[in-house]
Amino acid sequence: MERERNSFVVNIPISAPPRLDGQIAFVTGAAGGIGSEIVRSFLAAGATVIATDLVEANPFAGEAKVDYHRYDVTSMEATESVVAAVLAKHGRIDSLVLCAGAISNQSLDVASDGEWDRIYKINVMGVVNPLRKIYPLMVEQAYGKIVALGSIAAKIGGVQSGPAYVAAKSAVHGIMKWVAKSGASKGVYANIVAPGPVETPMWEACTDRAPPSPNGNVPLGRYGQPEDIAQGILFLCSPQSNWITGTTLDINGGMLMD
Repeated sequence: MERERNSFVVNIPISAPPRLDGQIAFVTGAAGGIGSEIVRSFLAAGATVIATDLVEANPFAGEAKVDYHRYDVTSMEATESVVAAVLAKHGRIDSLVLCAGAISNQSLDVASDGEWDRIYKINVMGVVNPLRKIYPLMVEQAYGKIVALGSIAAKIGGVQSGPAYVAAKSAVHGIMKWVAKSGASKGVYANIVAPGPVETPMWEACTDRAPPSPNGNVPLGRYGQPEDIAQGILFLCSPQSNWITGTTLDINGGMLMD
């Protein structure tokens, strides 16, 4: 929509209801606890979802509007292959959700070079590689919405995570700010969702699960659920957020009041 504003022509559309009918959404880490809920939320909003993960068997078998690809986000060769396949079939990518990730709670004196490398490759290059191929496509089509999973850990120095995870997620926050600044004049939006602790298998594997406390660690009195995160991401990929870019949406039950 174009509107006259003080003699300027504003080409960025005005915010609108949260429907994604006819849009193509590309989701990494789609088989995980948060990723699978993102897929369901986008389907409910009318999108066709390109769901990607390392899982061999299609976890969304039977879903007519899910196109599943086994995809290793740490490989640029795999990135080029999957994006080419998606474009050949669907012609465009309207939204990109960068959800693939791995957590580490190893302390500074314990984490090996291999652990730092593993966490960096999955969390940082797992964001950079899809961006390398999909961001230019969005610039060419003059539209796109990108959301990356950051973390409260990047903002407060960790919850129960170690320094490798904190450093990797901090890098993701910085990368996405660059994309937002670069893409703003080209119709491409980039935002971050920074969850607090969310009850998923990945989180449960590296936490002592101290009970949430409304008077202590979690003011809203419970840990997050995948739905809490997915709905925030849907908001940032929908027309409801057409004047939001370069921001971090904190979804953490009040653990960080920024």
